[in-house]
Amino acid sequence: MKEKTLHKNDKWNSGSESSSLVLYNDDINTFDHVIKSLVEVCGHDAVQAEQCALIVHFKGSCEVKLGVVEVLNAMSRSLNAKGLNSKVESL
Repeated sequence: MKEKTLHKNDKWNSGSESSSLVLYNDDINTFDHVIKSLVEVCGHDAVQAEQCALIVHFKGSCEVKLGVVEVLNAMSRSLNAKGLNSKVESL
């Protein structure tokens, strides 16, 4: 399968079924690593990434992104490659 580069201006919600990318807590990764990963992979700003990291820490999981399943699957693979635990769920 050929991977496609995503750009911020791409239309991610083009009428396809919407899904969510969920990040799960672990006892391994630091807050800094989680925040940096969310900024790099999901396009969060630093404040949004920090808030998601805190929610994951205290609640066990957090919906970090909504969008088209194909895009979210690519983001999930990238987060998982960075050692984070994420999964795409249908809404």
